[in-house]
Amino acid sequence: MPVAVVTDSTAYLPPEPLAAHRLTVVPLTVVLNGVEGLEGVETFPADATRALSGRRVSVSTSRPAPEQFAATYRRLLDEGAEGIVSVHLSAELSGTVEAARLAAAELGDRVAVVDSRSCGMGIGFPAVAAAAAAAGGADLSGVRDAAQDAVVRTTVFFYVDTLEFLRRGGRINAASALLGTALSVKPIMHMPDGAIVLKDKVRTASRGVARLVDLAVEAAGDADVDLALHHLAAPQRAEALREALTTRLGDRLRDTYVSEAGAVVAAHAGPGLACVVVHRRPPAATAR
Repeated sequence: MPVAVVTDSTAYLPPEPLAAHRLTVVPLTVVLNGVEGLEGVETFPADATRALSGRRVSVSTSRPAPEQFAATYRRLLDEGAEGIVSVHLSAELSGTVEAARLAAAELGDRVAVVDSRSCGMGIGFPAVAAAAAAAGGADLSGVRDAAQDAVVRTTVFFYVDTLEFLRRGGRINAASALLGTALSVKPIMHMPDGAIVLKDKVRTASRGVARLVDLAVEAAGDADVDLALHHLAAPQRAEALREALTTRLGDRLRDTYVSEAGAVVAAHAGPGLACVVVHRRPPAATAR
């Protein structure tokens, strides 16, 4: 492949598109009660869920070191790639993009780094779009542009049972977390410009799922769409989202992926997470 595509473990790509598009994944690190593990390699969602259920818990995450990215880039170039597009977790949430850029700087103009301004399949859809462009013969700039276009066409909404885990991890401020706790509401978040922001408040989990469905349909507009549904220890919520959105979107719904969020997101969102990622296909891709 003339241009290789790299992403990170927080894309939570299901095995099928990961293999089909020959994507390379660089894992983040999760530290559970002092024990480090690479996400998706040594540490999995169930590990984080167990840790978070304990009374005394210490959970943190860290970006890959620039050296990890540099080693990955060099390997791909040695294997014959003429260039690399590297698509990663929002810079508002992690230093992963910065680490990738530091590594890319060592290799001149052969590596382009794209900030997805998102997480989960908000990273995955741009990475898949980049890989599809590469498979179609696009050069480095064309592959990068495909990823950036998919970033603009992708929207993320998610429900959490509590804002406490996001507060602990510094992903939202204490005032926002206190508001949710004081009012006993269930928050729905979104990620405009890559930061996690409160979008809406509901009273129950079932209303949270229903509101996610409405928001996803609104985000879809009149385009054909691909969906990704993530959950954490809540497969029934992902299934409820899938069923409702399949009905609401009808034949405009193309590909649907369901996967459990990994340990990094688990550490910051907590059990009960339900997330919907909407990728609006460009007009040329929706023609039948």
